[in-house]
Amino acid sequence: MNTKLHAICDSHGRPIDLFLTAGPVSDYIGARALVSGLPKVKWLLGDRGYDADWFREALQDRKIHPCILGRKKRKTPVRHDKRRYKRRNRIEIMFGRLKDWRRVATRYDRCPQTFFSAIARAATVIFWL
Repeated sequence: MNTKLHAICDSHGRPIDLFLTAGPVSDYIGARALVSGLPKVKWLLGDRGYDADWFREALQDRKIHPCILGRKKRKTPVRHDKRRYKRRNRIEIMFGRLKDWRRVATRYDRCPQTFFSAIARAATVIFWL
């Protein structure tokens, strides 16, 4: 009963788009689902799990500069803006705010749809606060 939440948030740490996958599923599936809903931005800050050549190309096709740390096993290292990458903590703060909601943090709901509705409710409140 593991799940993984993939999210897009703005520069203020407010959630914009959410996608829930099974726990052992790769981050690439969440990236593929969320890439079409990306807003018009100049930069995208992402975790190391989203480091894929196809994802970087999809971002560049939308004229978005990826700031994603390369995987450790990548043969050719990928350059990224270290100063800008430090701002990724806003994403972690957004996930922390979601976990302030006890129902989300402890995962009382067994059904993924019910759990996702609790996440959506928490995200709506977080967005407007």
